[in-house]
Amino acid sequence: MSPVLEIQGMSKSFVKKRNLIGMPSAHTHAVKNVSITLEKGRTRAIVGESGAGKSTVGRMALRLATPDSGSVKLFGEDIMKMSAKDVRRLRRRATMIFQDPFNSLDPLMLVGQSVAEPLTLHTPLRGDDRKQKVAELLERVGLRVDQLEKYPHEFSGGQLQRIAIARALSTEPELIVCDEPVAALDVSIQAQVLNLLLDLQREREISYLFISHDLALVKMFAHDVTVMRRGEIVEEGATEQIFSDPQDPYTKELLSAIPKMNPRKRAERRAAVTTA
Repeated sequence: MSPVLEIQGMSKSFVKKRNLIGMPSAHTHAVKNVSITLEKGRTRAIVGESGAGKSTVGRMALRLATPDSGSVKLFGEDIMKMSAKDVRRLRRRATMIFQDPFNSLDPLMLVGQSVAEPLTLHTPLRGDDRKQKVAELLERVGLRVDQLEKYPHEFSGGQLQRIAIARALSTEPELIVCDEPVAALDVSIQAQVLNLLLDLQREREISYLFISHDLALVKMFAHDVTVMRRGEIVEEGATEQIFSDPQDPYTKELLSAIPKMNPRKRAERRAAVTTA
């Protein structure tokens, strides 16, 4: 079986400085020769400090940004060679959850409209069938049907992230890129959101590309880990191996920076994130 996502030799640079006539004179290499594979039903975390290139990789995986070189295959198809129409077709099967739900949802649209939008774009559902699907999605993420007629500003951050997940799930995707999906939430809400993602993975064999700086969460959530520094991969492997026997000095540095938690609180957090 082909991997859900296969990235080979991907690189991306951005203009850092321009000369007096507006021509690029310096570039920042955000991603350098990155290769990543993600199998069906698994979670691969990408970790590293701010500016490591994690989010850029996630965006290029769905062709929300275009690499300078390399290939990206989704479900065995090279999306760099696809027309915009064919890429939109694949967006039904692969989507993204962003870090800040306040910015990922249109403040002028009712929540029900936001969740229904992908259904309108990518499925034949219309009228009452679409309304029923939206109601089911909101209930699936722990919200009430009567909240469909509210605007984003009427919800808490945790509720908004649940709405963003409902929107991402609307087309029943096989791959979700999660870009720091719980970074802005408090620990108790983080556990609720991550448990929801774990439940969905068990039910549907969804694959996650999980971008995060929180290694404690990554240890409990991911099957595999890719460590990035300054746009390059410095180490990758099974989560247990990375955490128990890191090989690269930078990985060791990241792991040593994980805040120490007393045993009781550590057990409580692990239970919260792993108990359905």
